[in-house]
Amino acid sequence: MLEHDHYTYRVTWSEEDQEHVGLCAEFPSLSWLDSTPEGALKGIRQVVADVAADMAQNGEKIPAPLATKKFSGKFQVRVTADTHRALAIKAAERNVSLNRLVSESLAAAC
Repeated sequence: MLEHDHYTYRVTWSEEDQEHVGLCAEFPSLSWLDSTPEGALKGIRQVVADVAADMAQNGEKIPAPLATKKFSGKFQVRVTADTHRALAIKAAERNVSLNRLVSESLAAAC
């Protein structure tokens, strides 16, 4: 296993496979199927450790854990002029800033 395993893991059910699937956000191409959620988590953690060790051995850059990254809270997104206008109108109707409208909408989508 990795010495400091701070990666972002998730276990979900795969209807198609009829098993639990373990996933890692920092390694989106990897997964592990198991009959139990605990087995899926253990499996994906081992796969990530193996892949990270292989990457280190080959001099490849290993993804940084999302948990250790610092986020500013700012990012830009491009939209069409029509979407910009529609959002501005909606924000004005609600008497909030465009930034607040979009921020709240994004938060609700999470």
